Amino acid sequence: MSSDLVISCDSVGKAFQLYLRRNDQLMQAIFGHWKQYYHHHWVLRNVSFRVHRGETVGIIGRNGAGKTTLLQIICGITKPTQGSVKVTGRVAPILALGAGFDLELTGRENALIGGAILGMRRSEVESRLDAIASFADIGDFFYQPLKMYSTGMAARLAFAICAHADADILIVDEALSVGDAAFGAKCDAFIRDFARRGTILVVSHDLEVLATICDRVIWIDDGEVRDLGSSDNVIAGYREALEGPAAAAQAATA
Repeated sequence: MSSDLVISCDSVGKAFQLYLRRNDQLMQAIFGHWKQYYHHHWVLRNVSFRVHRGETVGIIGRNGAGKTTLLQIICGITKPTQGSVKVTGRVAPILALGAGFDLELTGRENALIGGAILGMRRSEVESRLDAIASFADIGDFFYQPLKMYSTGMAARLAFAICAHADADILIVDEALSVGDAAFGAKCDAFIRDFARRGTILVVSHDLEVLATICDRVIWIDDGEVRDLGSSDNVIAGYREALEGPAAAAQAATA
């Protein structure tokens, strides 16, 4: 693990605008200079942490705690309402899989688009198309329009593109299914291999996996950092909060 910082989050907060009445959004657009017609719903507040080159850092928390929103901010998909984020290096975000895909284009054509979104030159992507097709393992569908794909097939393609992006940082959100058990095992193997050579930030509910691969874990609770430290200590505290002291102690000795 290097001392170089690759991800820096300083007092990050994210609020969404909630409108209580149907016409309030229109009223905000017309009269928002004089009056506010929405109220803020804060999903993240004052989140600060650092990730160094070569670290694998897990993020845990209950559903709705703000974990995926935090990843989206780090990836640049959405901007923080307050605070700042600095990321150094090429990021491969394995979340919102296929967000930039065009349903009318083929898998091959979308691979070129996906690679460009990740900052790759066209020649780089073209040289890896065969490897991307092999990893996705969708057969001749690679040359068919994406509108013919199942959700799982599109996710396979998106993961395959990220896996061949030569990224410095891998951002993973397990909430998205990437296919059957065999393909899931292939993805898990790729993530474990990447952990030996790159930097990973991963959201997961699989505490056993996080305890195995993570150097540190961040516990997000109701949009704030409740704990940050070694994977064993933070996971033990999280288990105790969820299951009670006796269940947490039993899981720790299992």
